[in-house]
Amino acid sequence: MAFYEREKKILGLLAREESCGVNTLAQKLYISLPTMRRDLAKLESSGKIIRSHGKVSLVKKSGDTEIPFVFREQEQYAAKSVMAQKASRLVSDGSVIMLDGTTSAYHVIAEISELKNLVVITSGTMASYYLGKLGIRNICTGGRMVDGSFSYVGDDCIRTVQSYNADVLFFSCRGLSDDGYLSDNSLEENAVRRAMMKQAKKKILLCDSSKIGKKYLHNLCHISEIDEVICECELPEHLQRLLKRQ
Repeated sequence: MAFYEREKKILGLLAREESCGVNTLAQKLYISLPTMRRDLAKLESSGKIIRSHGKVSLVKKSGDTEIPFVFREQEQYAAKSVMAQKASRLVSDGSVIMLDGTTSAYHVIAEISELKNLVVITSGTMASYYLGKLGIRNICTGGRMVDGSFSYVGDDCIRTVQSYNADVLFFSCRGLSDDGYLSDNSLEENAVRRAMMKQAKKKILLCDSSKIGKKYLHNLCHISEIDEVICECELPEHLQRLLKRQ
């Protein structure tokens, strides 16, 4: 197994558990202890993990730093799968779809793979790669890639988005506050999402229940500015009322 694959497994497990012992980590991932120690040394030197008293944990980042894709891919995996199934019911043959670079949007791809004549415009490199593997026509925005997130941002990215029109946009963010504001730690990711919102007929937020009631550094928009929220469970009543204002 290549280091990249082991790295993904290690970071994925640490994303689900607050901390883990080195021996336990090696056993759970079926990696020999010497290999695990070498991999952890590499991950520590690259600033992705912290080792302390025999325990390993992820480095917690804040502000405008984007959370790496391999971390986010493991967060609320079951909820994202349920949301993706719900989202796929809103897509029909021949649709033009926009997806941001989030893992919530990435999960939608598998659920729409049987539809025909789709065009997908995405700011996510991993999404574009997966779409290509499935034979789905797609346009990747390009731009400046955010380290670790495999997502494009910047003026070039936004110009590409502005060149196309879509039937529906599926996007996500880090939090949906009780007063109805969508927010994220990344100002540049939010700028791309705003551009996408202007180009799409329908704007649909993918928001698992762990994000409800949370507020982060940069506001994206208010819930009343979008068309629908897809959650793995029923949206709280007060947010449903705010949504209906649009």
